[in-house]
Amino acid sequence: MNEIIRQLFANKIFMTTISAWIVAQTIKVTVGVVREHRIDFRWFVGTGGMPSSHAAGASCLAAAVGFAHRFDSVFFALAAAFALVVMFDAQGVRRAAGKQARILNKIMEDIYWQGKIDEVRLRELVGHTPLEVIAGCLLGVLIAVLAQ
Repeated sequence: MNEIIRQLFANKIFMTTISAWIVAQTIKVTVGVVREHRIDFRWFVGTGGMPSSHAAGASCLAAAVGFAHRFDSVFFALAAAFALVVMFDAQGVRRAAGKQARILNKIMEDIYWQGKIDEVRLRELVGHTPLEVIAGCLLGVLIAVLAQ
């Protein structure tokens, strides 16, 4: 088991990718603290917000693989395709789910005030805006470049 942990920590691509995610989440928490003048530890593991840690991690992985194995390798092609799917999902599908949750919460609130149901709110911030995804992507690539 110790050998596996040692190998993970010795894997430069893996550690760079994890670093990109941690930096993005730290920026997100810092923005939240500045904006709301309080700290909420759910921001560090939550989804949504600026910048997208999904995009930062995925783009960092693709760039780091490209630097290590060349940008014309099958490894880079796989990592880049993965990054595109992750970024599309982060800004498209999950953002749409967040919008639907917001609408359903309004409907539930109306029904609740009519006394017909107990209110259970859905999580609304599950996706990213295109700007949050672009910022995360640029952050991830920057971290991969700096790690070279």
